[in-house]
Amino acid sequence: MDREARVFAESHFRGLEGCLPRRVCPKLDRVDFIEKPDSFSYADFFKGYLLPNLPCVFSSAFTEGWGSRRLWVTPSGKPNFDYLLQNYGDVVVPVANCGVREYNSNPKEHMPLRDYISYWKEYIQGNYSSSRGCLYLKDWHLCRDSSAEGVFTLPIYFSSDWLNEYWDALDVDDYRFIYMGPTGTWSPFHADIFRSFSWSVNICGRKKWFFFPPGQEEALRDCHGSLPYDVTSPTLLDSRLHPMRDHCSPPLEVTQEAGEMVFVPSGWHHQVHNLPVPYPFQEDTISINHNWVNGCNLANMWHFLQQELCAVQQEIIDWRDSMPDWHHHCQVIMKSCSGINFEEFYHFLKVVAERRLLLLAKGMGPGKVEGGKGTRLGPEQAAFDIGRIAEVLESVVAHPDFQRVDTSAFAPRPEELLQQLEEAVAATTSL
Repeated sequence: MDREARVFAESHFRGLEGCLPRRVCPKLDRVDFIEKPDSFSYADFFKGYLLPNLPCVFSSAFTEGWGSRRLWVTPSGKPNFDYLLQNYGDVVVPVANCGVREYNSNPKEHMPLRDYISYWKEYIQGNYSSSRGCLYLKDWHLCRDSSAEGVFTLPIYFSSDWLNEYWDALDVDDYRFIYMGPTGTWSPFHADIFRSFSWSVNICGRKKWFFFPPGQEEALRDCHGSLPYDVTSPTLLDSRLHPMRDHCSPPLEVTQEAGEMVFVPSGWHHQVHNLPVPYPFQEDTISINHNWVNGCNLANMWHFLQQELCAVQQEIIDWRDSMPDWHHHCQVIMKSCSGINFEEFYHFLKVVAERRLLLLAKGMGPGKVEGGKGTRLGPEQAAFDIGRIAEVLESVVAHPDFQRVDTSAFAPRPEELLQQLEEAVAATTSL
């Protein structure tokens, strides 16, 4: 980030006056396609898409040097099963059954990659059909399970990635995933975890995306208040089941080709299908996907966590007076359901904040690497990050439910960290 981009971003957030970005974005009739890497800078992406929270698609030119596009795919554009088996065959991977609905998702099982590829080959030989159903390898943590060196290069546009920076620091998890599956595999309607951003690159194959801007999903709720499982289902046309459907604009549709990279903004609900090539040919798809959070959508994450806690509290409100430590149990349930609670959110903020404060203290110049795998940070980015963390942490510290969390063993205490950040913000105003 350069000085101009930082000033632009800080002005943008001052204009929001502490509010979340507007729930419904300007009406769009298409998603922008970015053609040439040489003429598209980080500042272009930051100002044009990241801050306004708008989707875009990058051409295959942005990923042409990736090892996965060369090694994981045959010359004819099909998955290179032999290479995948040789290098990852014994890795245990999660596999979803796209033909079975479990709430608003699909049930998963775990199997060695070689067993999934064996199924996949049989599925192809069976004319893309199997008595086992339509199975989709989803959420494989390749970077956590084995070396991903040479598989891909983190695009600079997505390099400010606090979510994976935090989990890398703890060395227990990440939000970097591989998806693989034949034509017909798909992901049901959803918004990404923690209201994170995400990016997705097709190593081979084609995807069809259906995008709904934030707020539009509310008109898709059924008469019971539930969001749809499949936005392409004819049941959405039944006004008795979906009385608000007419208030929802048609989705933005994107067809993603091999090598192309989709940026998914924060809080945009979407549904994704792996497509065939034009009839009568079939297609098989592999994609690399990351979820990520940074200063641009941190407030969205905090807002989402507050909503999640409220939902848990409403579910067990009848036990409030009879259950000892009811508020603590709400936090425990929240972490079980959402993967994070208010205490861990503070630690997330603390880890990132301390790294940015250290970076500024060192006077690190642009181009140096600090904070995580492939994260490229300079002092302007660090100063921007500190400002965003300070604003959200101020809200966290003031929240009644966070004030009930036992912070006596926290180092530093939340109020002390907030003071450090506010002092750093004041000191970096003229950076």
